[in-house]
Amino acid sequence: MRLVFFMLACVSLFAQRPVHTYSIVARDSVTGQMGVAVQSHWFSVGAIVPWAEAGVGAIATQSFVDPSYGKLGLEMLRTGKSAPETLRALLAGDDGSAVRQVAIVDTQGRIAAHTGGKNIELAGHVTGDGFSVQANMMLNATVWPAMAQAFSSTKGDLAERMLAALAAAQAAGGDIRGSQSAALIVVSAKSTGKPWVDRLFDLRVDDNKEPIAELRRLVTLQRAYNHMNAGDLAVEANDNQRALTEYRAAAALVPGNLEMEFWHAVALVNMNRIDDALPLLRRVFAGDANWKELTRRLPKAGLLPGDPAVLRRLVQ
Repeated sequence: MRLVFFMLACVSLFAQRPVHTYSIVARDSVTGQMGVAVQSHWFSVGAIVPWAEAGVGAIATQSFVDPSYGKLGLEMLRTGKSAPETLRALLAGDDGSAVRQVAIVDTQGRIAAHTGGKNIELAGHVTGDGFSVQANMMLNATVWPAMAQAFSSTKGDLAERMLAALAAAQAAGGDIRGSQSAALIVVSAKSTGKPWVDRLFDLRVDDNKEPIAELRRLVTLQRAYNHMNAGDLAVEANDNQRALTEYRAAAALVPGNLEMEFWHAVALVNMNRIDDALPLLRRVFAGDANWKELTRRLPKAGLLPGDPAVLRRLVQ
């Protein structure tokens, strides 16, 4: 019997971990993309607070967080319920709703938000056109209004605007305890049935003294890899000019990245532009000689020409 009580207590604690934080859920009215961004003085906030699915919606569940709000909320949205209908259903079935803080956006940009009366002060939320910002255990009550202002006034895509909201929250005082982790998810407006394609950004900073700065770095890196992926697809479609444009865009975002320079060079070689590839390869080999050995292995995999003379020229 004691074991049963212990297990029930553990379940209760799991559903009420005190993830006091600030977050934003939003939909881009132009692209239809939806997302969540969050920061907390709690380890690995990205594992339990943000939820999003292409063609369905986005949810932030925080304060004394119940992660089932994310799973069940997305299931309800998937059946066609609106964000307000979904939130009402979640709260109605939760005896602990007074300690919850939740926000939901659906595919039509409808918003629903809840800040329970027993959230640790200072706590509140602001909803706007296609977005909601919410915070609890903040240093002061200017945090969530600052987030709303930053999101509404910032130019750029959804990821950029949500990052601006997080930065504004921190500048306004942020969590009274400080910072530790952050996360950002952006999904497409419609589902392709391939979640790995639909998740445009899915980034987490689990433990860092400056999690928002690190999250911004990762967003930039993700943008660069998105360009690399687009370049690879262009190569497959025999659109060499588009491929090179994408590779250059990636390099401009993260100059000196050996991985990107190497595969850019490989693409150039396969376009029979060896002279253009050689400077890139020289920089990569100077940074790490192991890339030269990798180059020797690529012809067998069909990723470089099998001509020994070409290979010697590349690795000389």
